[in-house]
Amino acid sequence: MMMPDNPNRGKRYDINSLKSIVLAGGCFWGTQAYISRLLGVAYTECGYSNGHTEYPDYESVCTGTTGHAEAVWVRYDPGILPLKRLLREYFKTINPTSLNRQGGDMGSQYRTGIYYVDASDIPTIKEVMGEEQGKYPKPVVTEVLPLSCFYEAEEYHQDYLERNPNGYCHVDLSLLPRESRE
Repeated sequence: MMMPDNPNRGKRYDINSLKSIVLAGGCFWGTQAYISRLLGVAYTECGYSNGHTEYPDYESVCTGTTGHAEAVWVRYDPGILPLKRLLREYFKTINPTSLNRQGGDMGSQYRTGIYYVDASDIPTIKEVMGEEQGKYPKPVVTEVLPLSCFYEAEEYHQDYLERNPNGYCHVDLSLLPRESRE
């Protein structure tokens, strides 16, 4: 797999203008690789989200008993990348009708989810969810919840596909918008 260049590399963002959201899209490697390349994304971090155990690690999350989803914390500049567009891009990377499965990965840790930090984002999230539901005859099962917790994943998971460009990825990076691939 050829990794497209990241248009955000070296770009400076005004930290006061950034917003956060956490996106679970199956395996976090592909979600991070895709989302981090969207122009306007200042920072991404792989982690474990919205579970019921404290300080989970990869091995415990893989048991399916922690309640955590593999997720990516996203800090973005809404002046460059509005939330509506960010979410539309996110939905390009998942099958939102597949419960607890994306690509070859199965288990509750691979569920899809939008975990919001700011309640003022709810109307936009609902609007995009409605658009997505209109594309499918089956129900969209992507959960929408407030972020209850986020634990950083181990260092070897961060930017995994940058360091391992031939690593497994269910996300088709060729779907990135043109300005994110140049």
